[in-house]
Amino acid sequence: MKLISVPYIDQTKKYPTGCESISTVMLLQYLGYKITPETFINQYLPRKDFELHDGVPFGPDPQDFFIGSPYNNDKGSYGCYTGAIIRALTPIVSKDYIIRDETGTPMSKLITSYLDKDMPVIFWATLNMLESIPGPTWKLLSTGEDFTWKNNLHCLLLVGYDEENYYFNDPWENHGCIGYSKILVEMRHIEQYAMAVGLIRKDSI
Repeated sequence: MKLISVPYIDQTKKYPTGCESISTVMLLQYLGYKITPETFINQYLPRKDFELHDGVPFGPDPQDFFIGSPYNNDKGSYGCYTGAIIRALTPIVSKDYIIRDETGTPMSKLITSYLDKDMPVIFWATLNMLESIPGPTWKLLSTGEDFTWKNNLHCLLLVGYDEENYYFNDPWENHGCIGYSKILVEMRHIEQYAMAVGLIRKDSI
């Protein structure tokens, strides 16, 4: 069994849609950065709201922006994908770390490249490992193309594994460090485009 001990933060009351930010801040605190969720969200996370154009909802691309506010749990707040988190991380860690978008990377490689080297991974799956379901559709502000959100998106910090489970610092509902079945995790991860972000220390290369 491999399990990395990482500071835990619960998102539920203060940051109900802020799972990506809280998972990232847990990683940053583990690496020794003295940063709070509020500082990360307010100073680094790129955010954008919906706009109505002739009554038609136009929204951000979640690769570029967090949609809405991590502090709110309303119809205008959703989340973000790897690109927005990489944008937020870059001014914080780029001096010491290479940031890699590991979307589509097999779990076996995430384990050998990161967990086995005591580096947690920012990891997208679903809330309580529930099935992803189609969410609302809007037109992207950047291109005008239709985009459909997948509901039940959740971001966790991957911190360990054993023969049967992957272990996460799960910021939802004070779950703490929790194990989920490998088969279930891999299914939910794929449903949410198999997104992940990893950091590699520059002096280790």
